[in-house]
Amino acid sequence: MPYNIAMVSDFFYPQPGGVESHIYQLASKLSDRGHKVIIITHQYDTRSGVRYLTNGLKVYYVPFFVIYRESTMPTVFSFFPIFRQIVIREKIQIVHGHASLSSMCHEAILHARTMGLRTCFTDHSLFGFADAASILTNKLMKFTLSDIDHVICVSHTCKENTVLRASLDPVNVSVIPNAVVAENFKPDPTAASKDHITIVVISRLFYNKGTDLLVAAIPRICEIHPTVHFLIAGNGPKAIDLQQMIEKHMLQDRVELLGPIRHEEVRDVMVRGHIYLHPSLTEAFGTVLVEAASCGLYVVCTEVGGIPEVLPSWMTVFARPEEDDVVSATCRAIAELRRGNVKTEKFHKRVQKMYSWTNVAMRTERVYDNISNAERGTLMDRLKRYYGCGVWAGKLFVICAAIDYLLWWLLEIWYPRTSIDEARDWPKKEVVVKDCKEGSGIRVGRRGE
Repeated sequence: MPYNIAMVSDFFYPQPGGVESHIYQLASKLSDRGHKVIIITHQYDTRSGVRYLTNGLKVYYVPFFVIYRESTMPTVFSFFPIFRQIVIREKIQIVHGHASLSSMCHEAILHARTMGLRTCFTDHSLFGFADAASILTNKLMKFTLSDIDHVICVSHTCKENTVLRASLDPVNVSVIPNAVVAENFKPDPTAASKDHITIVVISRLFYNKGTDLLVAAIPRICEIHPTVHFLIAGNGPKAIDLQQMIEKHMLQDRVELLGPIRHEEVRDVMVRGHIYLHPSLTEAFGTVLVEAASCGLYVVCTEVGGIPEVLPSWMTVFARPEEDDVVSATCRAIAELRRGNVKTEKFHKRVQKMYSWTNVAMRTERVYDNISNAERGTLMDRLKRYYGCGVWAGKLFVICAAIDYLLWWLLEIWYPRTSIDEARDWPKKEVVVKDCKEGSGIRVGRRGE
């Protein structure tokens, strides 16, 4: 059965990143399987309003104020009027939110439940339990996920973390990993230098991505191996630390900073290297590791979060998130490559068999089937779940849900559904699909029939 799906997140193109790529690829594959998918995100610079991507995917860029790292200002209720219009215009049945730190995602799930829609959430991150930011984020997660149909996590480690943070029943949480379009990350043996080993780093330059470890490790690795060069792409507040390190140790001819790059340029940068270094301090999955292996790079990464689940051990060298161990692991990888013990030319075909966005879409589709057949709770059921979220927080959540419900009825009276025009669907190509009836062969029809 085809569904009308709205994927909501603060993080989407033109900003590059793992969450952004996940949403785009999943939406594209679900569209290929006959579903109608739209994206709702916030305005990016001058990119505002309704845009169509090249594959016909419709994106609503809502003009909301961004406060930090592309996250919008949390307002709880101000998003509801425009969200309701989009949902009614597009005849949405399922709202699928992405990313714990997306205010727009949390608000969309609240409003969708108020409107009686099915909801799903995909968590792409790991968070702690002790610092102030994590405590507030976890309480927000508990509010949002206490009244949701199903939760998806990108790794088993991420699932354990999410279940603990939001006090969820593990039965209602599925693990569906990220994937990669292997055809877009083919190796090119002629692109890498034959004279020296090139280590590639492609990452946002933030503390949690291990940039401080990188700053400390690069001079030591360059001192131990005089023929090693670094190629670093990415942008962030820690970029200045890398520049200062290069000047301090006079490594201008051995460390090249490329700055921010577009996702379509990632492969061209990766094939110039032999090793991919990923010193992250926390990671739920790490799609860039799969992309690097697909390009034929030997991967050196920290053994944190869901990273050990991503690639087999013969493709990776693991290190503890410590300076000495990162240096040691990188040196071991260099030695293994020079001895010819690692057959990186086999990595691409192995990754191609391991990860597929079509498989991710099929598994997500089964989640949609399950939540569509589940029983719908009443408003009192929702309020009871919110009330159980804490002595003080529970009462606050009940008030928010009650106000949201009242606002919905006011909008239904003030701006009735009959006055909202339904949007025309993007024309679909004719495809050959198998008929559901046994023994009836195949039929030709439009997607979504």
